[in-house]
Amino acid sequence: MSRKPLNIGVCGVGTVGLATIEILRDYSETLLARSGQAMVVSHVGARHEHPNHDYGEARVSRDVFDVARDPDVDVLVELIGGTTVAHDLIKLAIQQGKHVVTANKALIAEHGNELIAMAEAAGVQIRYEAAVAGGIPVIKVLRESLAANAVTEVAGIINGTGNFILTEMSTKGRAFEDVLSEAQELGYAEADPTFDIDGTDAAHKLVILASLAFGIPLSIDAPMKQGIQDVAPEDLECAASMGYRVKHLGIARRTEQGIEMRVHPTLIPERKQIATVEGVLNAVMISGDAVGEVLLVGPGAGGAATASSVCADLVDVARNPAGSGSALGIAADALQSPTWVPAEDIASEWYVRVTATDQSGVMSDITKILASRDISIESIIQKPPPPGSDKVAIVLLTHVAPQSVMTGALNEITALEGVEADAALMRVEAFDR
Repeated sequence: MSRKPLNIGVCGVGTVGLATIEILRDYSETLLARSGQAMVVSHVGARHEHPNHDYGEARVSRDVFDVARDPDVDVLVELIGGTTVAHDLIKLAIQQGKHVVTANKALIAEHGNELIAMAEAAGVQIRYEAAVAGGIPVIKVLRESLAANAVTEVAGIINGTGNFILTEMSTKGRAFEDVLSEAQELGYAEADPTFDIDGTDAAHKLVILASLAFGIPLSIDAPMKQGIQDVAPEDLECAASMGYRVKHLGIARRTEQGIEMRVHPTLIPERKQIATVEGVLNAVMISGDAVGEVLLVGPGAGGAATASSVCADLVDVARNPAGSGSALGIAADALQSPTWVPAEDIASEWYVRVTATDQSGVMSDITKILASRDISIESIIQKPPPPGSDKVAIVLLTHVAPQSVMTGALNEITALEGVEADAALMRVEAFDR
């Protein structure tokens, strides 16, 4: 005996919202066969008129809260974005006994602890596969597929805009501002691209991944964050000449000292698969004690790809209307607050570039400063000065050192006579520790 259709209310009809409605309409028979229940968009919350949008037979409301109040809606899909109206909307939907599906990473990262606890108490589901890495099913992999593993590390290229910019800069030698302008023209970057380039977007996603990986509460203030705006083309060129590629990574790692959580440009050996992921693609690398290393690669944004994840969540709700475990893999009241490793204590290998006057003694002074702080040098290269200049670039790769030790050494180096204050410092991660 077939069940009544699952009535879906979609709030927000931008690129992802419209693609979600289209998938539910155009693939209705496939979704019915896979979920065992027909899924119907019965109510659309669209705050503005869109004459060219086809919502089928759905009721349309300008007030999105009308969708949450509609007694016929079983699942509310929140795609309006932001952390104010969306927050109130989801709370109302939960209070009205409705399941929730969202693609809102900022909302989950900042308010997920509250909303998930509310959903558990109300006996409804909150799902958010589309909130991280677009069409890549990384939430389901961490929450379900790797449930038998103790995850030790999650590292990812989780912002497609940043990956596009670094790819163009490294492969074509283009300037940052030039590539950013193209990314905006192509729709990869917003008119205000701040969150994409300063690491905020990646940090939101990393908070979610770390919670799933380690069974900890969502901790929006935990990540150390560094953007890509200061990465220079010459550093990308130097990295490539030494067998590395630079990627903007989010890294969450469990160590004996606690949990590290950080977002920053990173040199990765080109032999690692994640180093080869280019353009607007996303990639998430997960290390588990049983499975070893898993790499998931795919589109991290875009209407259809993100809507694919939204609809996958809807299929899960239809298959398991009573729920199938906590949204974070562990019940909200069982999550364990961790010990965080302060950014200054996080150790790694380092890439350093300084500019100095081409004179004797400078290289010796630099190596002495590093040695005095027990920083071992893996390799050192002095570039020849450009024609007509007496300035040379000195590039070093070091062995593992804490951030505080490394930055202290660099401050001392740039204070040397003949060394310019402008310097580059980036972490190196081989992912083999």
